[in-house]
Amino acid sequence: MRILFMGTPDFAQESLKCLYEAKYNIIGVVTNPDKPKGRGMKMVASPVKEYALEKSLKIYQPEKVRKNEEFINEIKNLNPDLIVVVAYGKILPKEILDIPKLGCINVHASILPKYRGAAPIQWAVINGEKTTGVTTMYMDIGMDTGDMILTKETKIGENETTGELWDRLSKIGGELLIETVKQIEQKTAPRSKQGEEFTLAPMLNKEMAKINWEEKTANQIHNLVRGLNPIMGAYTFLNSKKLKIWKTKVITEKELIEKFPELEEYLFKLKDVIEGTILFSNDKKGLFIKAKEGIIEVEEIQGENAKKMPVGDFLRGNEIYAGEVLE
Repeated sequence: MRILFMGTPDFAQESLKCLYEAKYNIIGVVTNPDKPKGRGMKMVASPVKEYALEKSLKIYQPEKVRKNEEFINEIKNLNPDLIVVVAYGKILPKEILDIPKLGCINVHASILPKYRGAAPIQWAVINGEKTTGVTTMYMDIGMDTGDMILTKETKIGENETTGELWDRLSKIGGELLIETVKQIEQKTAPRSKQGEEFTLAPMLNKEMAKINWEEKTANQIHNLVRGLNPIMGAYTFLNSKKLKIWKTKVITEKELIEKFPELEEYLFKLKDVIEGTILFSNDKKGLFIKAKEGIIEVEEIQGENAKKMPVGDFLRGNEIYAGEVLE
């Protein structure tokens, strides 16, 4: 079976690795063009390209795939039996979808039809989902609307970040891809329509990263923090200086008193304290912030023009006082 692989980030690299190690005939790898990165704006290859170079696989990097007759003809000449797409980053036109006789299949990081779109892992974490998973499907011209083949579900840890879940799902995706390709090869692959009720997972934007202390609950803030880790980080302001918060825990008033018995006599006043107020700040015991329906314990933080670090290290070099209010 002649397989053409299309993918770009490390999530896709894991699927390519699984295909290669399962000794499938990979006739080519399509990935996004190299991008400038870092202070020196040095051109950097995608993780998929790096792996393809390492294994001496033929690489294609078209700037665009729609209305690109040269590239489409090149794919036709390759004559793939199956095209495998994993987080490629471009929508394929019908002319490409129609080329392989066994179809184009996709590895998608959610249990469809939930979280169709570009950021299913991030939104599952931000929305506080307890479970997610991976779906393999036959591709059509819609956005993740094709018939499903196989699914694999997994639980999301209550403190698990997008980065941690991303890594786990990439491995699940690679394994599920191999099982899917095997079943397609054996002509035993199931095919089921997606349900009518679906949710979308659009690209994230920077505006959503600002913490809304007034309206969001402690759990919602915690989910935003872990959902944006490591992509961009949730942020807030203290005395007009930006603070990025990378890791948190949610604790109850009872747990706060267990940590700081001296605060018990002030507990009755807590209901009158506005959300976003620093309740306790100490380089040995940590940083605790009042939120709706709970208290945020900060574990990892980043000051303006500084590196991210454990909160204790940050507080040794930066003064934050109880009673100050985050914006």
